[in-house]
Amino acid sequence: MLGTTAQKSDPSLTARLWEEFSQNRSLETRNELVMQYVPLVKSIALRLLPTYRKYVDFDDLLSSGLMGMMDAIDKFDLTKDVKFETYASLRIKGEIIDQIRKQDWAPNSLRQKIKKVEECFDALETRTGRTPTEGEVAVSLAMSAEEVKKTLDEAHTFNMVALDEMLTERGDSLASPQEEGPEARLEDRELKETLVKYIEALPEKEKQVIAMYYYEELTLKEIGLVLGVTESRVSQIHSKAMMGLRLKMTKAFTI
Repeated sequence: MLGTTAQKSDPSLTARLWEEFSQNRSLETRNELVMQYVPLVKSIALRLLPTYRKYVDFDDLLSSGLMGMMDAIDKFDLTKDVKFETYASLRIKGEIIDQIRKQDWAPNSLRQKIKKVEECFDALETRTGRTPTEGEVAVSLAMSAEEVKKTLDEAHTFNMVALDEMLTERGDSLASPQEEGPEARLEDRELKETLVKYIEALPEKEKQVIAMYYYEELTLKEIGLVLGVTESRVSQIHSKAMMGLRLKMTKAFTI
């Protein structure tokens, strides 16, 4: 078991191990490299834990992340102009998300309810040209506002996994050192610009939550303290924002 006291990697040792691994591709050298990058894996696992803790514990996240790190080391091409940490982060997160998805933790009844609310948000936004409120969705679906909020709360992890999976899969191919030429960079820029555009169009409260969660790296509980609302309410706001972003990104990149 890896404890919480893993030391930071030694740059000179890491460089030497990469040189050795490029020559011998030995399992022993790869495992030494993995140990050098344990802090990166732990940092990603800790970052994802507040979102997914209802369905998976830290050890599971860490285990999946280490599998992603091994895969990243095996597939990384040192001759390409790509920073390993960037490439590995995508592989680590992708492996974690893949393992969560495989658990199929959301029952069909919950998936159907989420889909129903999601489709209503989408239909109302298409008709009005703006993000609908929970109250408007509640009226449209003949549900109470509290039931809509509860569904958003339950949908939080579902939407996180779905959007993260889509972006990680695209980002993984875009950041892969196997990609060459300006086409991959153009697609990468297009993806980022599209996502930024959709985030900027979010209602102010949702934009604040997204900014604090992803850019300031605050937890949902910390965001709640800043906004003066409960952690559950932050989860609902975040879920609503992620639901909208996922729908828009799916439409934008579906051929």
